[in-house]
Amino acid sequence: MTKVIIEIIAFLVSTSGWVLMSATLPADYWKVSSNDASIGAVITTASFWRNLWKVCLIDSTGVTNCRDFPSLLELDGYIQVCRALMIAAVCLGFFAIACALVGMKCTKIGGNDQVKARIVCASGIQYFICGICSLTAFSLYANRTMNDFFDPMFMDIKYEIGSALFIGWAGAIMCILGGIVFSLSLFDIFSKRSTP
Repeated sequence: MTKVIIEIIAFLVSTSGWVLMSATLPADYWKVSSNDASIGAVITTASFWRNLWKVCLIDSTGVTNCRDFPSLLELDGYIQVCRALMIAAVCLGFFAIACALVGMKCTKIGGNDQVKARIVCASGIQYFICGICSLTAFSLYANRTMNDFFDPMFMDIKYEIGSALFIGWAGAIMCILGGIVFSLSLFDIFSKRSTP
């Protein structure tokens, strides 16, 4: 395979990963209640779900009621950290896409081959960091959810991992893999320097 085809595949993989990872930021089901819950003295079949921004209740009639988290300072620390990591990942991924488009061999902008290789390498590092940030956020959120679920002293509603985390993990891994492939262009810079 030529370098152009490898770069295009890496771009498609990492950008698809960024899209998947970004789509989970506003997604609903980061964690879902594990069983029916009783609300007050009245027993109702209900399902709760949460994400980074709100908590929602779906009752037995299918009506959904959501409540945004009221204050940033009242949030648990892990949610604040996950929000920050996800926003950083989305921003880094956006800049990585721009750098990759400029630096790939199949585009006509960006300068000579050495300059383009440096730009693609920078894009690969950005994709890699983007993937690490989002992977850390998803793993931290899942870890906290699982700790609460298996803690016998935890008396609140117990939640299970939602579908958004699985989609996010897949997107983060795709970003990391694409970033590694893009970063391999750094070896092209050194090999061209070492040849007389």
